[in-house]
Amino acid sequence: MTSGVRLLRNDQLTQQVDYAYAATVDAPVRSIWVAGACPLDLDGRTVAVGDYAGQAHQVMRNLVTALEGAGASLTDVVKTTVYVASTRQSDLVTAWQVYREYMGEHDVPSTLLGVTVLGYSDQLVEVEAVAVLARS
Repeated sequence: MTSGVRLLRNDQLTQQVDYAYAATVDAPVRSIWVAGACPLDLDGRTVAVGDYAGQAHQVMRNLVTALEGAGASLTDVVKTTVYVASTRQSDLVTAWQVYREYMGEHDVPSTLLGVTVLGYSDQLVEVEAVAVLARS
């Protein structure tokens, strides 16, 4: 199935970013809002304590699983927000690089934020997403 998501670039804005500035979807669609994917294993334990990249990998695996449960995939995502519990830009970049690895060519509009703390003990990374599926 082909994704109904169309990513938009804008030549009036810098091209030195690795994400699209906007995304469109033609109606009718089914919208999917995914809760923030966290670096938790099946037992609810935070994995890769102290490791931004390790947690980002688990977060993205969990995001893929949540999307699959709704009948969607990463290419159906239209917007993400990436949260990183750090004041160091290098930690944000580490998490972002893992996120980009999973997103591949589907460089949806996204916001990357450094935050003070996230909800689970030892949690460093979280990614929330909005996806759409074309109605057949």
